[in-house]
Parts: sequence; structure tokens; C-alpha cells
Amino acid sequence: MSAYKTIAETVDTELEIQRSRFLTRLVRVESEEAAREVIAKVKAEHPRARHHCTAFVIGQDARLARSNDDGEPSGTAGAPMLEALQAAGLSDVVAVVTRYFGGVLLGAAGLTRAYRAGVASAVDKARTVIRQEQQRATATVTYEQAGPLTAAARRLGIAVGDANYSDVVAQDFWLTTDTDADHRFLELVAAHTAGTGRVEFKEMQFRDQT
Repeated sequence: MSAYKTIAETVDTELEIQRSRFLTRLVRVESEEAAREVIAKVKAEHPRARHHCTAFVIGQDARLARSNDDGEPSGTAGAPMLEALQAAGLSDVVAVVTRYFGGVLLGAAGLTRAYRAGVASAVDKARTVIRQEQQRATATVTYEQAGPLTAAARRLGIAVGDANYSDVVAQDFWLTTDTDADHRFLELVAAHTAGTGRVEFKEMQFRDQT
């Protein structure tokens, strides 16, 4: 998969259902270890809460998916939370729903609806971004050539990355993975450097699209 959707920043929401409070936190993560660190942090913030139910989806192919009911009846919390994330098409995200019990039993169906609604409300509030696989290409050019080259690249929608300055400029660019993108970039560099610019194609990486 060359692109997938995730959230741009952390989201916190709260729902009150039959006097129980459901506090949802969505956090962007890139590993299971990071997801579990978020879960531990939320638990530390709410030590008196009755439950901290969780779900996370990680990876460009959303292959890593986990959920936990944290003491709620089996299948009534983590699974519907995970379903809400998957229905939204999100990856690299962890959801934690902290429940403060209000004294009214919701039953299995009520719990399932509440935990799903908690995550769904946070997803609705979240700003999402597309992460797309791109290739880093470094163009080594003179100082005089660097400015016009980067300006031309931006006009074509090519993302401009970091630069390293010495006696020449080693300027990074991020190329899409569509057919002939590397060839078109070589032509661009040649056109703006009279054929003197050098290009090195480097690693592939998923990056946020703005």
C-alpha cells in the first residue's frame, strides 16, 4: 500500500451515558510499544477510573490490530472500539476509553454502543492526514542553481526537504512513486543546471501530505 490515513494530532472527547463518563483519547503512534506507552500514561492520569479499554491499529497495511476490554464483559469494549477505528480507515492510531462508572448498569449491548460511540466521536473530531510513500532524491548543485531548482520543483508539486551546504548544495526532494517520477526529476535537474547537477536516489519513506 502506497498511502494510508491517520490522525494529525491527539484528540480528547467525553461522553456521558447513563451517568457513566466515557473519556476517549486518540493518539497517533507508529509502533506497538508507543501505543502501550500511551495506554500506560492514560491509566496514570486516571487512577480512580474503573476501566481503561483500548484498541490500536498500526502500519501502512493496518496489519497490526489489537484491542482489550480491561475488565468489561468480553467483546463489549475493545472490539467495538477497534471496529470504529477500522471503519474510519485509520492506521497508526491508538484509542483509549476511560470509563468512570456512574452506578447504572448498561448491559452488554449498551456497553458496546457506548464504547463504539466514544471512539466514533473522537474520530469525527480528529483532523486526518494522508501518509504517502515517497522517495528521497538528493540533487547536488551550485549555490546559484539551488534557488531556481527548488522554486521549479515546488511549482510542480514536488516536496522540498533538507539541504546540506558545503562548497555545493546537496538539496533533498521527495518524489512520488508514480511511473516516471524519477525520470521527470532527472530532466528537471538537468534543465536547471545545464546538465551539471548530480542526483542520487535514496530511501523510500511514508510522509504526511499537506
